[in-house]
Amino acid sequence: MARELENALIVPDTSMQIEAETSAQAALHGSVLVLIQFDVCEEIRLDRLREIFSARTLEQPSFKHPAPGYVRYQRPPVVEPLEPLILESGEHLQGQIKYYDYGVLSVVFELPFSGDWDTIIRLGSRWVWEVDFERHAARIARQRLERAAPALVKPYANWLSEDYFIFHLREIAGSPSAAELVSTEGARIAQIVRGETAQLSDGERNEILQSRISYYPNDLAVIGWNAAFLYDSEIGAETAIQLLEYANSQLLEFRHYDELLTRELEGVYASLDKGTGMLARWRLARAATKLHTVFLDVTELTEHADNAIKFLSDMFSARLYKLAAAKVGVPDYKNLVTQKLQTAEELYRFMVEQFNQSRAFALELMVVIILIIELLFLFRGHGM
Repeated sequence: MARELENALIVPDTSMQIEAETSAQAALHGSVLVLIQFDVCEEIRLDRLREIFSARTLEQPSFKHPAPGYVRYQRPPVVEPLEPLILESGEHLQGQIKYYDYGVLSVVFELPFSGDWDTIIRLGSRWVWEVDFERHAARIARQRLERAAPALVKPYANWLSEDYFIFHLREIAGSPSAAELVSTEGARIAQIVRGETAQLSDGERNEILQSRISYYPNDLAVIGWNAAFLYDSEIGAETAIQLLEYANSQLLEFRHYDELLTRELEGVYASLDKGTGMLARWRLARAATKLHTVFLDVTELTEHADNAIKFLSDMFSARLYKLAAAKVGVPDYKNLVTQKLQTAEELYRFMVEQFNQSRAFALELMVVIILIIELLFLFRGHGM
């Protein structure tokens, strides 16, 4: 396995670098980012992690306009640089890995880009559908976590993962405004966001372009479920990239909670199906206690993940996050988790009620037995 991974990173001839990078008169300049995220444990102790890796803490996001100091990560992720990743095609990707305190690890690969629209469309389609970035990211993540084990709280044996692509153009020939860009290149932007090389229908293109947002006339973000297109300066795009990363990490967390609650509820239903007799009701006490513990843990962890970043006073960033979260599916999974938490709470109350009824019946039965014994002794005494 190690030999396969080593071979995957053999440096090919640099002449295989994408043709766009050699074009000095390219119409587009920017970079393409790949976010691969894993839910690896319940919590990562960031202070301990910094001691292990001597890594830096991510700087607070730079917002488009001045914002109060409390617009920030509550506990900024720890960031560690990675060795360049070299694909079989010869593309050299810079990388970094981020550790979030709520148990998510994010591997970010970046390729500087200069070329034309057709080149970035082909690149996007190939990367989205053909390149197995998750395999490379998982290998790197497992290597890093071997050293980071002391900082992990309740590590998971199986990891959930999410991937996301960001196509960031900081310069476009002619410096068009956002409105001009959508008007002239909207069809191509839609192809990039969908990872398609073929022309999309008018309906699909319009659907994609509805999920766009701008703050200044000359910046643009088009958000899709699997990829986003950004037209902005290096600094201006920083906030959008971090919020897209955060939204995907939240999706990952809620997917984990959804699966966890599904397993627990299935176990409770199985316990309920075993019968409603007295002994079965007594057994429900243990199941109810376990379910309530899971309920409290998930409630605490969801609040932790949900409040990891604060940008309430920066309304544009809040709207950008809301759009990104909606497109990747955060509200849908959050609603599923909320519904299952409500079901778990109702089941817990039902099980406790059933247990209390059984206990009350048992106590009453014991009282009756004691009375009968006392009466027997009383009658025997009179008989003597």
